[in-house]
Amino acid sequence: MSFQRTRPYNELPELSPKADIETKAILKACIGAGRALAELKTAGDLIPNQTVLINTIPLLEASASSEIENIVTTTDSLFRYSSAEDYARDPAVKETLRYRTALYEDFKSIDKRPVCTATAVAVCRTLRNIEMDIRKVPGTAIAGAVSGRIVYMPPEGEELIRKKMANWEKFINEAEEFDPLIRLAVMHYQFEAIHPFTDGNGRTGRILNILFLVQEGLLDIPVMYLSRFIIRNKDRYYSLLQNVTEQGEWESWILFMLEAVEDTARWTVEKIRAISRLLDHTCGYVRLRLPKVYSRELVEMIFIQPYCRISNIVEAGIARRQTASIYLKALVDIGVLREFKAGREKLFLHPKFLKLLTADDNDFPGYPMSE
Repeated sequence: MSFQRTRPYNELPELSPKADIETKAILKACIGAGRALAELKTAGDLIPNQTVLINTIPLLEASASSEIENIVTTTDSLFRYSSAEDYARDPAVKETLRYRTALYEDFKSIDKRPVCTATAVAVCRTLRNIEMDIRKVPGTAIAGAVSGRIVYMPPEGEELIRKKMANWEKFINEAEEFDPLIRLAVMHYQFEAIHPFTDGNGRTGRILNILFLVQEGLLDIPVMYLSRFIIRNKDRYYSLLQNVTEQGEWESWILFMLEAVEDTARWTVEKIRAISRLLDHTCGYVRLRLPKVYSRELVEMIFIQPYCRISNIVEAGIARRQTASIYLKALVDIGVLREFKAGREKLFLHPKFLKLLTADDNDFPGYPMSE
């Protein structure tokens, strides 16, 4: 039976796709996207302490990916509570921070467990902060954001969904005759089409994309800000997904995903280079103005935590509490940080770095390198 929007798509074809997914256009786009990813993988080495990147860029990804699902918060709020999630009161902030947690937790276990159904379940449980599992209840429907009309009903029945997920998992890990980036595009469509959970499918799928790139050795750390491209092309993203379902139009979808990978990788490379320049510049400035306070570890900490707390300095073993307070206030005095109170605690904001993270360009105003 052919696809109908208002009935469960239990006939969703298994992988590999019957269509040609290695057209000349696709293979050519794979080369450009692969080169961009290789450059991104190398760019991470520009910052020896990669916690600076792991602690920041995934938050940008978390914010954009959550916004696609209409969970909207500000990046400022996310960085403010990134090391003190328990203090956050806004449910949207808490849920978005869980995106970063889910990404990081499964990144740490990728060597032990390749991307699979169990990975998807673990990611979704962390995201939703409840005991999620494969859908059992029928009647799931996806409606158009504007019209409100049903545009898609995914397969239903736990046994059928698990069967389709097993096929999805097999394709990801065994169809090595296809370029990993082609598999990435196919796996993302298929996961969204199976829609295995009652909620959180979109964000889970986008985390799985990044984990798969790490698994395949295309990235060393999870710093792919892919949701930036998707949210800027949201209508095209959903339209192309629908075209695969209704018309079997795989080429346009795969080309879209390859474009997303290449564009995102190149943008992220430039962002990392800008972060590296600002980090080195700030080290030079603090060393010049505060030679008795300066240490590389101290400066790196205000990049790891753009909203730095005294406890961050203490827990990193850089200084005891009283000395940590003196250090941070000294950085305020020379214009690197800005101090303010949030309830009973003191926060030390690194304005230049936060501006660099949230701006689309990669320019930054340097500190005056003179006494």
